[in-house]
Amino acid sequence: MRIRPIHIAVSACALLSVTGCATKKYVRNQTAPIIQQTDQLDQKTAENNRAIHDVDSRAQAGISKAQQAADTAGQSANAAQQSATTATGAANDAVHRADSLAGVVAGLDNYKQVGDVTVTFGFDKATLTANDRAQLDSFASKLNGATDYILEVTGGTDSTGNAMYNYQLSQRRADAVVQYLASKYQISPRRFYLIGIGEDKAPGDNHTRSGRAMNRRVTVQMLTNSTGSNATTNGSAASGN
Repeated sequence: MRIRPIHIAVSACALLSVTGCATKKYVRNQTAPIIQQTDQLDQKTAENNRAIHDVDSRAQAGISKAQQAADTAGQSANAAQQSATTATGAANDAVHRADSLAGVVAGLDNYKQVGDVTVTFGFDKATLTANDRAQLDSFASKLNGATDYILEVTGGTDSTGNAMYNYQLSQRRADAVVQYLASKYQISPRRFYLIGIGEDKAPGDNHTRSGRAMNRRVTVQMLTNSTGSNATTNGSAASGN
């Protein structure tokens, strides 16, 4: 029996068609999981990117808020410092400064000392210690309800170093005491008579360590007017708390 060529051709085509379909199905079966995994990875990557973006946004917002708070705090601190500086400057301007009370306070002979306190300082220092502040607090308690009084504040140093520098240091020490009392107890600066004497009139022996320590001091004397009138300086009353 002879097989015609046309039958052979048809059979071959049919075989190729079946084989081709099987191959495509196999490829689809093999690649489908890979495509699915790729899609899942893309989705996970997108989710991670969104999460990172959200975290970054929140972090930036937090940083911005913290910076704003820091800026506000810094501005408040600067304003407070400026106010304190202005107040200190005004107080310093109002304080009477002299070499002595003689010739400065009218009717000085009518005043008598009713209290005093002395605080000492470290070498080349003009900063009050906790013990100094405690002594000044005890002294200030005597001022409650008092009227017609003035405060003579005398600063001194030991003899170490330059005389002019020591004079300036004695002024800074007296300033420290005045500023403490004036700010804490609302004492009018015009009640203070600040006297810087440097190394002069030293109560202690500058040749000894204990003597030099004694000379690094500020003494505050409370003087009251027995006539009941306020002290005057150049015709202006030294009134206030």
